Amino acid sequence: MPLWTLFGLNRGLATTPWPNKADASMQPGVLGLPQYHPEQCREDCRDCADACLPKAITIADRNLHLDYGKCIGCQLCTEACPSQAMTPSNNWAFGVRDRKDLEWTDALNSPLARELKNGILKHFKRSLHIRHVDAGSCNGCESELQALNNPFYNLHRLGIFFTPSPRFADLLLVTGSVTYAMRGPLLETWNAMPEPRWVMATGTCAVSGGITGGGYSCAHGLEGILPVDVYLPGCPPNPAAIIQALLLLLDRTGQKVHGGRYAS
Repeated sequence: MPLWTLFGLNRGLATTPWPNKADASMQPGVLGLPQYHPEQCREDCRDCADACLPKAITIADRNLHLDYGKCIGCQLCTEACPSQAMTPSNNWAFGVRDRKDLEWTDALNSPLARELKNGILKHFKRSLHIRHVDAGSCNGCESELQALNNPFYNLHRLGIFFTPSPRFADLLLVTGSVTYAMRGPLLETWNAMPEPRWVMATGTCAVSGGITGGGYSCAHGLEGILPVDVYLPGCPPNPAAIIQALLLLLDRTGQKVHGGRYAS
């Protein structure tokens, strides 16, 4: 018997009990996207906006606009903010159905996400097959995707599988900024998928183009190219965030972000 087998038997079960058993420390010590505290914000201060590389934070008419769909989690805004209006957080479950829910609003009652395919999705709650397309990624998101099939996360236990063929896929999971060169292959993959089918924009690049958005090689991620059902920002989103977004698509968990506000 190989030594690694004996080592595994000695260690026992390695797979996390999450999400079947809620665990607030699913990603201990992992920084999420910054948290905004508007009551701490100083008037006429724009330090966080000036420090923000992907322009996820902008100031217009003295009002701060925060778009988590562009945020790469670099934490520069939290370092530049003089009043702790922007602070580090462990908030990582940013999967949403409506792109607008990644933008900060003063109203707590932002519109609820649209219904997915008129209830057809209920037939897929226990099983989902994914076709992944790298549409111009740096491979950061791919590294997190690979971890989903290791013994700890063990994605198969949730009835979720990756498939090499779009003809057997229910979900098109897209990473990368969607370069002009990858638009054709991406659309060919989409057209080869049977109905009903869904799209998940994974990572800030796929959500908004990331730091290269609007450059010579790409536009703004999946915007205007495919109908997106779930948006998951992050640079990259960690494996637990990806699982949470997949379960959100399947209506097996709730959405944590509404109007840019994260509900723990």
